[in-house]
Amino acid sequence: MALQDVCKWQAPDIQELSPHPSQAGGWAVPRGCDPPTFLQTQGPRLAHGTTTLAFRFRHGVIAAADTRSSCSNYVACPASRKIIPVHQHLLGTTSGTSADCTTWYRVLQRELRLRALREGQLPSVASAAKLLSAMMSRYRGLDLCVATALCGWDRSGPALFYVYSDGTRLQGDIFSVGSGSPYAYGVLDRSYRYDMTTQEAYALARCAVAHATHRDAYSGGSVDLFHVRESGWEYVSRNDAWVLYSELQKLPELEEQEEKEASQAHPEPATPHRAGEGGELSVGLISGALGLPTETEAL
Repeated sequence: MALQDVCKWQAPDIQELSPHPSQAGGWAVPRGCDPPTFLQTQGPRLAHGTTTLAFRFRHGVIAAADTRSSCSNYVACPASRKIIPVHQHLLGTTSGTSADCTTWYRVLQRELRLRALREGQLPSVASAAKLLSAMMSRYRGLDLCVATALCGWDRSGPALFYVYSDGTRLQGDIFSVGSGSPYAYGVLDRSYRYDMTTQEAYALARCAVAHATHRDAYSGGSVDLFHVRESGWEYVSRNDAWVLYSELQKLPELEEQEEKEASQAHPEPATPHRAGEGGELSVGLISGALGLPTETEAL
C-alpha cells in the first residue's frame, strides 16, 4: 500500500470492466472532434497485404491463405495463421488488421457459444455471418478493417459467406480477399469445378495462393490449407510458398516432355481437314488438342 500511495496508483475497478467492445461513440478523441473525421485525418496509415481464398465444392469447403503479416514494407511475422477456427464446423479466413480480426473472431466465438447453450444447437453458417455483419456494421467509419470468408458445414450442407466490416454480407462459391486476390482469382476462374475430387481441390488452392505470393509483394511465407467436412474442419498442411511455385513451374516442362515421348512412340498421320478445294490437310493435331491455333499447309 505504501508503494501505491507514493506512485499515486489506483487499482482499476473490476466491476466497471466489460468484455464487450466500446460503443461506436465512446472512442477517446479530442473534445469537439468527430471520431470518424479525426481517425481519417489523424489516424495511422498502415498498408496491409495478404492472400486468402475459400471455395465450396461437393466434398466441403476449402480455405487457404498465406502466412506473411506485413505493415507497409516491414514483414512483422512470416509464419502467422490467417485462418481462425470458430467451432468444430466453422472457421474463417482473415484479411485486414490483425488485431481487429482476432478481436472480432473472439467476440463471434463467444456469441455463437451463448446461442448454442440457449438454443441447444449450433447456429447455421448463414446465422453466424449475419450476426458478425450486424455487430461490425455499428463501427462503420471508424477505420475497422476486417474482411473474412466464413467457411462451414451445417444442416444444409457446405456453406460459404463473405463478410466485411462495413456490414457487407455475400453468399457464393468462390471468394478471395486481400492484395493478392486478383492473381488468385485468375487461377480459380480457370480451373474451378464444383465436382472436383478432394486432391484436385487441394492442388487448386495451393496453386492459387502460390501464384499470388509470387506476384504480390505483401504475400508470402507458407500456404496454410484447411478443409471443412461434414465431420468438422481439418488442418491439411502448411507448405512453403516458394517451393510450391517452383514445383508448379516444372509441371509444364514435364507435361511437354511426356507428350513428345508419346508422339514419338505413336506417331499419328495427318488427316484431311476437309475434302474441298486444294486438298488442304490439317497438320496441327497435337496443337489443336492443347487448345493452340492449328496451322494448315496446302499440298
